[in-house]
Amino acid sequence: MKLTFLGTGTSFGIPIIGCACAVCRSADVRDRRTRVGAVIETDGGTRLLIDTPPELRLQLVQAGIDRVDAVFFTHDHADHIHGIDDVRAITVRQQNPLPMYAEPEVLARLAQRFPYVFDQRMRPLPGTSKPEGDARPIRDGDVVQVGDAAVEAIALPHGAMQVLAYRTGHLGYVTDAKSVPDAALDRLRGVKILVLNALFRRPHPTHLSIAEAVEVAAAVGAERTYLIHLTHETSHAELEAELPPSVRPAYDGLVVEI
Repeated sequence: MKLTFLGTGTSFGIPIIGCACAVCRSADVRDRRTRVGAVIETDGGTRLLIDTPPELRLQLVQAGIDRVDAVFFTHDHADHIHGIDDVRAITVRQQNPLPMYAEPEVLARLAQRFPYVFDQRMRPLPGTSKPEGDARPIRDGDVVQVGDAAVEAIALPHGAMQVLAYRTGHLGYVTDAKSVPDAALDRLRGVKILVLNALFRRPHPTHLSIAEAVEVAAAVGAERTYLIHLTHETSHAELEAELPPSVRPAYDGLVVEI
């Protein structure tokens, strides 16, 4: 299995518009972070896209990815969905709409905001095209099969709402969670690679802090944990130097073999 980090930054991205801090001006390419998204590819060639961030077209082109078999949404905040139109370049070459998994409430809001993606009655004019999505509900505890990938949904708190983390095989992917309760920890144990959001050094009302993410990583016990949803308050090199050996900051374009 292979994990490609398309984007690893917080909702502002890095550099931030109008910011002249050291990280936003950094020459280290690992400090240039687009909004969070990832592609998982199994040994059998199944490709799963996690979220559709605003820079999706650029991310997929940079990673050389021209096909995915399904999209799994963690939640419907703007930085995780506003690249949904870019799947048009994928679905225009397919016979069928692209399966898109999310909680039922999230799918309902996506259908309201992007009706042309999900409503098959809305057909493009001859000579034009549109993205085609097939809404498929997934709930906490569900396991769905896409190709040779079995994907389990794990609900986690994100402030007043909840997000879905996903586990497939030896990979656990957690973003935008404020905490990982014991029941969810039990379902993540045994993964070899764990992905966790880690926002600031200080506590935040809707996201894990860096210290909290390190605690979760220790509780899960994965061979390697990668931190995402990172801000301009810490550079890649600075964060890498202070983390335990089994915890690393991810960066855009990083490919991990599992």
